[in-house]
Amino acid sequence: MKVVVLGCNGQLGMCLYDQFENSGYEVVFTSREKINITNFKATKITLLDMAPDVIINATAYTAVDEAEEDQKTANLINHLAVANIAKVCKKLACCLIHVSTDYVFDGNSKIPYKEDDKTNPQSIYGDTKLKGELAIQSSECKHIIIRTAWLFSEYGNNFLKTMMRLGSERDELSIVSDQIGCPTYAQDIAKVIVQIIPYLNSQVIFGLYHYCGDQPCSWYDFARIIFREAKIRRMPFPRKINAIDSNSFPTKARRPQYSVLDSGLIESDFMVNASDWHEGIIKSIERLN
Repeated sequence: MKVVVLGCNGQLGMCLYDQFENSGYEVVFTSREKINITNFKATKITLLDMAPDVIINATAYTAVDEAEEDQKTANLINHLAVANIAKVCKKLACCLIHVSTDYVFDGNSKIPYKEDDKTNPQSIYGDTKLKGELAIQSSECKHIIIRTAWLFSEYGNNFLKTMMRLGSERDELSIVSDQIGCPTYAQDIAKVIVQIIPYLNSQVIFGLYHYCGDQPCSWYDFARIIFREAKIRRMPFPRKINAIDSNSFPTKARRPQYSVLDSGLIESDFMVNASDWHEGIIKSIERLN
């Protein structure tokens, strides 16, 4: 089976590289230099020539606040380019595995979101990601869309690495405590994607899935556990962490107050486990150290 990974230099793409190692699949990892998904014609020609069985789209415009002002680029990458890839997959009769986000929800729920819950994005980022999902579904290509949340790892730019950097620079930090979600170790979702692939030769259930961490927490709780593990390993950490509300930390884009996802469907359909983000923090910090 031939697999093409789009966006190999991003956080998820690098984790996919780790997880595919010794997998036995023929995997082609492509960066923006090889396949720039915003060039629709070139992307189509290259992918048709490669003729993969599976395309994994690990690319995205993820600068949530910047998207509020750079709507055109966010829509181009998260929506229009995804629609083009889906059309190519339909033509090739190959499967598209695409990663989406918890930001497609408004955050007003009190219980974990399921796949069929009503979407209502509150940011340009969330809106463009939802449009990408809808474009895939309307293309009628074989697809698996995985919504995830609060991705972190030893790679790329993410909350854990930001905390580790700030912890080495400042004695005191203030972290938002009234936004609740489920951190997800990017190595875990990469592993799940690899585990899903064997099902593609059988009666796989194509469609939409949620995958995230196994326990909800706030950003403040997330940071507290990061620094606890850093302290154990004698790495820099701040003297004090303050819990603040969202109003004390205004951002250009509105974040969901509650964006916990229910991973039950993907766990039962593909026999995988939700992300153990506590263990993911330990692994990330040890690799950074």
